[in-house]
Amino acid sequence: MIEALRRRSTQRNTSHRDTETQRSGKSSVSLCLCGLFVSVFSFSLCDLLAQSAPRFDVILRHGTIVDGTGGASYTADVAVSNGHIARIGNLSSERAALDLDVRGLMVAPGFINIHSHASPDALPHAVNMLTQGVTTEILNPDGGGSIGIARQLADAGTSGLAVNVGADIGFNTVWATVMGQADRRATPEDIDRMRRLLVDGLEQGAWGVSAGLDYKPAYFARAGEVIRVVEAASAWRTNFSNHDRLTPELNFSSRAGIAETIAIGEAAGLVPVVTHMKAQGLEQGTASSLLLLTTQAEARGHYTAADVYPYLAGQTSLGALIIPAWAQDGGREEMLKRFTDPALRARMVVEAEQAMKARFGGPEGVFLPATKRELVDIMREQQASAGEAIVRVLEQGDATAILRFGVEADLVKILQHRTTSIACDCGASTDTHQHPRAFGTFPRVLGHYVRDTKALTWEDAVRKMTALPASTIGMVDRGFLAPGMAADVTVFDPNTVIDRATYDDPARLSEGIRYVLVNGHVALRDGVVTGLQGGRVLLRSVHMPSRPMNTAARRLSVRGDIGDDIRLTIDMSQEAGAARAKGRLRLDDRRSKIVVETTELGVLQTALNWASFTALARVKPAGSEGTVTVIFERADPAVAGHPPTVTVDISDVLRVSGVLKYK
Repeated sequence: MIEALRRRSTQRNTSHRDTETQRSGKSSVSLCLCGLFVSVFSFSLCDLLAQSAPRFDVILRHGTIVDGTGGASYTADVAVSNGHIARIGNLSSERAALDLDVRGLMVAPGFINIHSHASPDALPHAVNMLTQGVTTEILNPDGGGSIGIARQLADAGTSGLAVNVGADIGFNTVWATVMGQADRRATPEDIDRMRRLLVDGLEQGAWGVSAGLDYKPAYFARAGEVIRVVEAASAWRTNFSNHDRLTPELNFSSRAGIAETIAIGEAAGLVPVVTHMKAQGLEQGTASSLLLLTTQAEARGHYTAADVYPYLAGQTSLGALIIPAWAQDGGREEMLKRFTDPALRARMVVEAEQAMKARFGGPEGVFLPATKRELVDIMREQQASAGEAIVRVLEQGDATAILRFGVEADLVKILQHRTTSIACDCGASTDTHQHPRAFGTFPRVLGHYVRDTKALTWEDAVRKMTALPASTIGMVDRGFLAPGMAADVTVFDPNTVIDRATYDDPARLSEGIRYVLVNGHVALRDGVVTGLQGGRVLLRSVHMPSRPMNTAARRLSVRGDIGDDIRLTIDMSQEAGAARAKGRLRLDDRRSKIVVETTELGVLQTALNWASFTALARVKPAGSEGTVTVIFERADPAVAGHPPTVTVDISDVLRVSGVLKYK
């Protein structure tokens, strides 16, 4: 029997229009299907799809399609219906409620920012992100954020969402919750408690485990302690993204920090993600050797990824990476007390200057954006050393700093590496005194590093903003322009796209992003934010593994029964470099006589013992057409005995899910 599944309310933005079936008010019952329980409505699939008969909401005509696969671009029309990609091809005989001629423009999947510091009050409008082409943001990077993921995301959507949002579970927050601000060792009871908090975050839909081991107090955690905590996530087949820990004992080595991130990920059974990867200070010019660490990990059988922003300076709190760890032990109040001890202050000043030299080239590498002042100017005015000037600024209150760290040749090599995603280390924001990356990252890559310097191709740059980050964190229905995928779409002018934000004027909006669709809603039109709030809260399930992009030839052939009534047949393949799969899915409900059969296939995504794809499907006897998302587990780690399982979501509101008995 096929029934309709009530989605968790947090998966939809509360301002998003309810479907007709959800408004019907029919009561739900419980259905046990092959040992898996779901909540269902008592109405017909045919009735539901008949109410949403194929009708295109938007057609983007004559654009150059850059589909996220990394394959060659091509010219076609794109139709959107009910929040999904409905057709790609020659649609000259079709019409839509909104027709947009995008001739001469590039049509791409919406950009996915997997490292977002978004401010909740900016998410309802997200002007700085929509004008960069971003449609999805993953919150809680660098180990921060809330451990109450469900509440955090529910609160984020209370005023509507201009973009989609998901969240990581932050190791730093977990560590501080249990361990406090002091440098102390974790007991077995502490470890157990932290593991439970971590898993609870994953059960609430977190997309991965983030960490910022360079930040206190997580800095105090030893690698073995980190591994024992985060390995609790291994059954979820997720990722461990980390802002690398650079220590004075290892001369603030980027290489050592990246090696530690990879080692923790490997030992914990997670995909390591080197976040905002860089070759800092004394190790400038060594990007090739840093990237070799990721290649060597892959050779050992451990996929390793990274993300990067296209700038040679970062931004964080002034003292976080400059004031020595021992001085920050116990938090800010304890640090301020140590400032008053002449001997400790003198030691702090010396060690702060050593850190600045090793990481940022000395005081010349420090700029304070809130006051638009260089540290060297403050030193000159106060007749103080670099370290003393830092201490004096911090005595007056917390401050943020732009910290210059690298050289262009390293940045280009990291950008070009095949497993490096583009992420801005920023998010939806109204702050006009910050790093220009918050307003310019994605257009800067497209305008400067693709069009102007040709360091990247259009196709690979888009892949690094869409399908690659989606695969890295486990998404299955975003990141590609393909039938059945969510209609997150970014349209940009390849001749004009560029960033305009600078360190002196960081809030200038980018240019050249022309249209942005978020779940089919036109959020940006002619470069101007419309105010439509099509964003949703996105939750990850245990069936969405972090994985490399598979662009080699692949095949999925499955035939079996789900329960007593449903027969499922899947026979499909995708050639290396092809934009879409070929083949079919057929689902027969022998009791109701309903048949679901695919008409157009999207991208076949595969990993070890796992596959997923989206498609368009015809439902008989009604003749209605809907979208389909399929996840197949050859040995499901979430079910006792690890049997094969399959989940088929139809038109975003219906689900068939259960153990598959091969035939």
